[in-house]
Amino acid sequence: MTVKFLDLAAANCELRPELDTAIARVIDSGRYILGGEVEAFEAQYADYCHAAHCVGLGNGLDALHLILRAMEVRSGDEVIVSSNTYIATWLAVSMVGATPVPVEPNPATHNLDPERVEAAITPRTKVILPTHLYGQPADLDPLVELARKHGLRLVEDAAQAHGARYDGRPVGAHGDAIAWSFYPGKNLGALGDGGAVTTDDAVVADRIRVMANYGSRTKYVNEVRGFNSRLDPLQAAILSVKLARLDEWNDRRRRVAARYMDGLAEVAAVRLPAVPQWAEPVWHQFVIQCEERDPLAAHLSARGIETLIHYPIPPHLQAAYADLRMPRGSFPIAERLATEVLSLPIGPHLPPDAVDEVIAGIASFAREAVE
Repeated sequence: MTVKFLDLAAANCELRPELDTAIARVIDSGRYILGGEVEAFEAQYADYCHAAHCVGLGNGLDALHLILRAMEVRSGDEVIVSSNTYIATWLAVSMVGATPVPVEPNPATHNLDPERVEAAITPRTKVILPTHLYGQPADLDPLVELARKHGLRLVEDAAQAHGARYDGRPVGAHGDAIAWSFYPGKNLGALGDGGAVTTDDAVVADRIRVMANYGSRTKYVNEVRGFNSRLDPLQAAILSVKLARLDEWNDRRRRVAARYMDGLAEVAAVRLPAVPQWAEPVWHQFVIQCEERDPLAAHLSARGIETLIHYPIPPHLQAAYADLRMPRGSFPIAERLATEVLSLPIGPHLPPDAVDEVIAGIASFAREAVE
C-alpha cells in the first residue's frame, strides 16, 4: 500500500464543481488584479478570524515582512523569534533590516517558550513573533502579557494554523497582527501562492494595503516606496470556496490525529505530540519524535509510506545566517528536535486504512529495534 504524505489532488477533486464555477466567474469578470473577489474573501476571512481587517497579499513571507514594515521595525531593532521555526519567519525580520533574536521552544509543544522570552528582551526589542508550529497555537496569554509589560508588539506567524483556537478563541484574535500563508499544502491552501494579514489595527492594515500595491491607493499616485504583493482574484475566489469547508476538513484532520494518538500510544520508540488543555490544534502536521528518526523514515519509505521532516536544519545553522555567528550548540533544543522530528502523512482525505498502515509500519520498526 502506498501512502502519500498529502493528497492535494483529492482535496481539489472533492470541490471541483465549486472551484470550476469560481474560476469561470473570475475569467468572465475581466478583472484580474484586486477587485471584488479579493474584497469578498478579505471580508470573509476577517470575519472567520474575528478580526476587524484582512489584507490579501502575494504570500505568507510578504505578510510577515509587511507587518513589520508597517510597524516601523527597522535596522537596529530586534525581533524575538522561535529558534526552530521555518526560516521564513527569520527572513521577514531580515527584510526590514532588523535582527532576529532566537528563543528556544518548549520541548513538549515545540512552540516558543514564554518563560524564556523575557530574558531575551533588550532595549532594542520591538516585536515578539511566535510561530503556531504544526497547526498548534503557541501559548499566547503570557506572550501578550509580556508584550504589554515591555511596550512591544505581538505579531503571530499563523501560516500553519488556519482555524486553530487558543483558549476558545480563534487564532487571529489575540496579537497586534497575524500573518497567514495560503500555500497549496496549508489547511486553507490556494492553487498557487497567496497570503494575508489579519489585524484589529486600522493603521497597520492601511499601511500594508498601500505598501503592497506599489505604495499607492490611487493609480499613479505613490505615497511611499512600495512593493507588488497582491492576492490574485483567482486565488481569492478559490480560497472563498475552500474557506466554507475549512472547519469540516480540520475536523477530519483531528480524527486522523486521534487515530494516530490511539494507535501509537503504546509504541515506546516514539514520542507523540503534547496538546495543552487550552489548545485546539488543526494538525497541519502530525509530528512525532524518534531518536532513530532517519532509520524509521527509511523503514516507512520501504513500505511505501511518505514522510517529511519539519525542519531538518534550524535557521541559526543555515548558511543564510552564518553572519550571526551562532555555532552548533547555541540552541540545543532546536538542534535536537531537528534530528528527531518526523512528520507523518495527514490530511482531510487520508483514509483510515492508510493511517493504520502508518501505525503498523512504526510498530514493526519498534519491534525490530527491540529484537
